[in-house]
Amino acid sequence: MQNSAIEPNRILIIGATSAIAKATARIYAAKGCRLHLIARNPDALQATADDLSVRGAREVTFSMLDVNDFEKHEEALQSAMKSMSEIDVALICHGSLPDQQASEKDFDLARHEINTNGLSVISLLTSLSGYFIEQGNGTIAVVTSVAGDRGRQSNYVYGSVKAMVSTYLQGLRGRLLPHNVHVVDIRPGFVDSPMTAHIEKGALWSSPDRIGKIIVNGIGKRRHTVYAPFYWRFIMLIVRSIPEVLFKRIKL
Repeated sequence: MQNSAIEPNRILIIGATSAIAKATARIYAAKGCRLHLIARNPDALQATADDLSVRGAREVTFSMLDVNDFEKHEEALQSAMKSMSEIDVALICHGSLPDQQASEKDFDLARHEINTNGLSVISLLTSLSGYFIEQGNGTIAVVTSVAGDRGRQSNYVYGSVKAMVSTYLQGLRGRLLPHNVHVVDIRPGFVDSPMTAHIEKGALWSSPDRIGKIIVNGIGKRRHTVYAPFYWRFIMLIVRSIPEVLFKRIKL
């Protein structure tokens, strides 16, 4: 694994209006980077673009996409390529937090979450891989979750989809290695954001700004898997080590 720092200049962010994405984009904006944003809400995109321009971004362009409209993925990525010609970093940062109990009873709900958190990501990665192979360099980074490290009773629909994406990224990393394209799996723990506003917070929770700094650092140092913050690596090591005969009885 290479540890030499790199300074990307052209950044594509998918799911750009999420709290983590905006925090990450602000850091790149302060570095004077060019950014292309993709998200589904035009008003939120415009507001985010305006904010990043004020914060120092050299150029901010954007295009709209509902990630569950799979037929529009290629069009959105072509728009990004047209705006920037080449991409140094593509960050996929969209997602939703499903209602576990509702998803257990209604497969349509579960399928929607699988599409949003998993299959849409794989669809985008399939197209992005082709662009980066042709380009011959760059970094693809995806925000997954520590929830994918083990299936817990409280969120196994969400966790199983994140595990699928992380496994996909492992294989993709090897496939893209000969093409000088790096793949980063970013696994945040608990993040205090609008998506988790209904959940009571505790000592292990982090702000989007903290996660954004970790993402930029992990990308720059060409990490493979980034636990955000770092202590989640050790927490999940313990969780994974619990024998299944005991783990299945724990209501985590």
